[in-house]
Amino acid sequence: MIRIQQLKLAVGHTKEELEQKLSHELKLSPGSLIHYEIRKQSIDARKKPIQYVYTIDVQTKEEERVLKRAKNSKAARAEVHAYHLPQPGRDPLNHAPVVVGSGPAGLFCGLMLARAGYCPVILERGKPVSERKRAVEHFWNTGQLDLKSNVQFGEGGAGTFSDGKLNTLVKDSAGRNRLVLEAFVEAGAPPEILWQNKPHLGTDLLMGIVERIRSRIEELGGRILFESQMTDITLKNGRVQGIQVVRGQGECEETCELETNVLILAPGHSARDTFQMLKARGIPMEAKSFAVGVRLEHSQDMINLSQYGTDYPLELGAASYKLTRKVSGGRGVYSFCMCPGGYVVNASSENGRLAVNGMSYQSRAGRNANSAMVVTVGPEDFGSTDVLAGMEFQRRLEEAAYRAGEGSVPVQLLCDYRKGVVSRSLGEIEPAIKGTWSFGDVRGIFPAELAKALEEGILGCEQILTGFARGDAVLSGVESRTSSPVRIPRNREMESPIGGLYPCGEGAGYAGGITSAAMDGVKAAEAVISRYCLPNGVKG
Repeated sequence: MIRIQQLKLAVGHTKEELEQKLSHELKLSPGSLIHYEIRKQSIDARKKPIQYVYTIDVQTKEEERVLKRAKNSKAARAEVHAYHLPQPGRDPLNHAPVVVGSGPAGLFCGLMLARAGYCPVILERGKPVSERKRAVEHFWNTGQLDLKSNVQFGEGGAGTFSDGKLNTLVKDSAGRNRLVLEAFVEAGAPPEILWQNKPHLGTDLLMGIVERIRSRIEELGGRILFESQMTDITLKNGRVQGIQVVRGQGECEETCELETNVLILAPGHSARDTFQMLKARGIPMEAKSFAVGVRLEHSQDMINLSQYGTDYPLELGAASYKLTRKVSGGRGVYSFCMCPGGYVVNASSENGRLAVNGMSYQSRAGRNANSAMVVTVGPEDFGSTDVLAGMEFQRRLEEAAYRAGEGSVPVQLLCDYRKGVVSRSLGEIEPAIKGTWSFGDVRGIFPAELAKALEEGILGCEQILTGFARGDAVLSGVESRTSSPVRIPRNREMESPIGGLYPCGEGAGYAGGITSAAMDGVKAAEAVISRYCLPNGVKG
């Protein structure tokens, strides 16, 4: 197999034009092209016309001849890393492994354990995704928050109500990235995600995909228990012995004990009550840095014009951007979770506290583009050395945001943010927000140093993207859940200092998006499989 890189064709090209280009670049004889597979497709918009840039694996009858003359060219022998599950270990597994959380990390950990025959039990405090969708829409329409099933909690995790981005910067020589993408395709995702440079699914597509992955886990012998929250851990001699689980809600709520000697902890970055319980039980944790800021909205047409120029091919869809600026004082301000053609969403999960996030549907057809513009914060900003000081810092910002909007998402134009006054009217940009919004003092949510850094960073990005710092750009807040405020230490075998405890995913401090969290869940499953023998008549 030959891999050719930097193969460029104009946007809108045909399949025949791609095949002709391949044959020309590799100097293939007529009829010698057997098969090809696109491995990567990206966009080069630096010059016009805009082009696609491909990496393609090619099977040809003339492979050796092509490789002999391929020195210093775009072609080389392809290195394909096929994924393989490890062989089962030897330690006894007395009960089914338990996975806490059904976000990307927990879901993919459960899927791999089920594929290997380990019959996992997955606990999810929220509801199945279809019921969760109704609870979230009810909250956006009425303000009535379900504390256990919302934008943060429920089947699929926080990523379900997001843009559904699947790109990751994680280096991967084991094939886990491809494994995750292939699992999404098997569950109904479009095959294009296997090669697109910045693949995304969108909230609407993700919901069905999550349901089908759950069904596959169940077909393979796994169980998913909804409205089931881990509230305590039983330890003996420094090892996990079991957990306490609260099932149901309200009058139907009941508490039960679940025995297990293997607990995969994938609770997500917003499981604050879980972090408090872990601290109380003496589970080792560390405070970590994260980022906070605002959501910033512009018209998608403006972003398209800036990124693609005039008369761009409609096939390209809504344009995205990625921006970063160093500001005075040494802090970095950068865009995060950019949502082309998307919506700002009220992503709150606690009463009296308000957080926002970004979301897109698969079509990305909304009138606005939005992204978080955030600044990194660390222990020096939290006012305490307590391991949960970052979490309490998030809460203070969210309480300020709730007050600023009187329970609705607070909104402020950039020109008024700079003056420190509450906006009274909109400009040309009308907010696209899921949930109610009202004008409020977004700047006042933040300590003065952070508010200034955000302003300076946004203004500096005007040098990169024309119109970015326009006065009627819409800011909303607070974007506080960019990543977990803690990290749960683990060794090279993925295990905590507490025996049998395997922290993984965003909540444990080891991932930063759907794909990286899913890959981390796969790694946790590998660690369990490598150590423990296949269960025979395992008791759940």
